[in-house]
Amino acid sequence: MKVFFSALVLLVGLTTVSFAQKGVLKFKEETHKFGKVPQGTPVTNEFVFTNTGTDPVVISNVTVSCGCTTPIWSKAPVLPGKTGIIKATFNAAAAGSFNKPVTVFSNTEGGSITLYLNGEVIAKEAAKTSSK
Repeated sequence: MKVFFSALVLLVGLTTVSFAQKGVLKFKEETHKFGKVPQGTPVTNEFVFTNTGTDPVVISNVTVSCGCTTPIWSKAPVLPGKTGIIKATFNAAAAGSFNKPVTVFSNTEGGSITLYLNGEVIAKEAAKTSSK
């Protein structure tokens, strides 16, 4: 009985330790506000993150809600304590407010995090008038 109990305690302890050791993405900002953007002008933001966990983080994919946003991300594993970048470019073609999600999938415990780009695209005519 003592052997069984000892084995059970050891198994639970090892399982707990293995689940606790994960990579953790800590972003400097999760929403970037561009403010007013002239129509037809692409804008880019770099979302910088640090791996604050104990295991390397691997970003497997980054998805966006439409073809107006293009993501680029660090493909190499990000070691604990190191930083990585998710770069997102929004093509400000259509006038109006925007709030574009950029979803990052990784091997972290939560599995994904959604970042946001937002602002307002000012029509070309309005941008010309306001600059005079």
